[in-house]
Amino acid sequence: MDLNLLTIDGARNAVRDGRTTATALAHSFYAKIAQDDPKIGSYLTLARERGLAKAAEIDSLAARGETLPPLAGVPVGIKDVLVTRGVRTTAGSKILGNYVPPYDCTAVTRLEAAGAVVLGKMNCDEFAMGSSNENSAWKPVHNPRDLSRVPGGSSGGSAAAVAADLAVATLGTDTGGSIRQPASFCGVVGLKPTYGRVSRYGLIAFASSLDHIGPLTKTVKDAAIVLRTIAGRDPMDSTSAEVPVPDYVAELEKPVRSLKIGLAKEYLAEGLDPEVRRAVEDAVQSLSELGCEVVEISLPHTEYAIATYYIVATAEASSNLARFDGVRYGYRAENVRSLSEMYRRSRDLGFGAEVKRRIMLGTYALSAGYYDAYYLKAQKVRALLTRDFEEAFKKVDAIVTPTSPTAAFKLGDKTDDPLAMYLADIYTVTANLAGIPGISIPCGETKEKLPIGMQILGKHFDEATILRLAHAYEQAA
Repeated sequence: MDLNLLTIDGARNAVRDGRTTATALAHSFYAKIAQDDPKIGSYLTLARERGLAKAAEIDSLAARGETLPPLAGVPVGIKDVLVTRGVRTTAGSKILGNYVPPYDCTAVTRLEAAGAVVLGKMNCDEFAMGSSNENSAWKPVHNPRDLSRVPGGSSGGSAAAVAADLAVATLGTDTGGSIRQPASFCGVVGLKPTYGRVSRYGLIAFASSLDHIGPLTKTVKDAAIVLRTIAGRDPMDSTSAEVPVPDYVAELEKPVRSLKIGLAKEYLAEGLDPEVRRAVEDAVQSLSELGCEVVEISLPHTEYAIATYYIVATAEASSNLARFDGVRYGYRAENVRSLSEMYRRSRDLGFGAEVKRRIMLGTYALSAGYYDAYYLKAQKVRALLTRDFEEAFKKVDAIVTPTSPTAAFKLGDKTDDPLAMYLADIYTVTANLAGIPGISIPCGETKEKLPIGMQILGKHFDEATILRLAHAYEQAA
């Protein structure tokens, strides 16, 4: 039995049945990380002491014959923008290079309460700003399917680790596609829940109205198990919703026959790679053969999504990142002669180029004289995009789109052209602006054997339906 290939159920059942131990499982993953991760770069910090202590706790439960929790012994990785008590958390930035948080993110607390073993912290674009994982202050992440290519971003480390069998499951964050796009590029499953479904307490904020926490996994069932574990109201996050959490795993087995799936013409337009189009159209055909009804729909304001997103997101980033000033924690410049010089130099030396670019864009959009022209207008267009989805969901149960217009591109291909990089998020940012759930699942490969992802979008708090459709397709494919 290759321990590194196990799914969540496989790992838990192997521990329960005595075929392995949680400690042996953790050691197997740490050994594979030591062997394979130097060329991938998916981990920034290992939490060996914490992980092995949790594994020993699970082994003690198993030895006494007690009922094991649902994630007992399952090795997981945590994106480095989610704080972990006693374990270095950098958000991929030099400005937080030595930050060791005194508390845990709620999602991490819930994973560990369910028995998961935290292996370490995953590499990511700095402050989750990027679509390629080349913006990490520490090192880029390489796609395990082709080391010359990007894994997607900003949760590139989280996706790459699952694809390379360096974790059974990971947590990522998604502000404009940062779970779904890396999942597509690396050939794994990535789920962005509804805004408010999962607590954001302990997430180092990029854009507070757009940030979501969700799982990256090997299978749709694994994604359902993780979401069931981390979802639900949290008094520490006023934006988390008081909405009942269904048993997503039980929901997977419900039939998909007669479900209506929408195909938006705006998502199959110019700029879409022909191989990606073919793979998604074949996947839609498979869903049709499973009994789903395919309905053509329109989301007319889609063309404004990227512009809207990059005004709203950068404005919120400008506000959120003001706290990193060299005064209370994080990097502080030395040999300065005044307070204002310390602010300037600490932020200049601590932040990378992409983060500075977005802070400047956001500060400009919020400035006097430009607020109404940019930020206020963007919020109005955001409302129109949300209304597009509300109208579409009166006719269909879910919407199917490509996750990304292309498969994974080469490292360095788009670093000199920020606009081309931003356009890689064209199909994913709309779900964040509207706050609806979305999942990316593998639906084929290019001629070069690069994974292609299909995205399924659902109504607010209807993760059960998109998981069910994704699971039905996965089983059929």
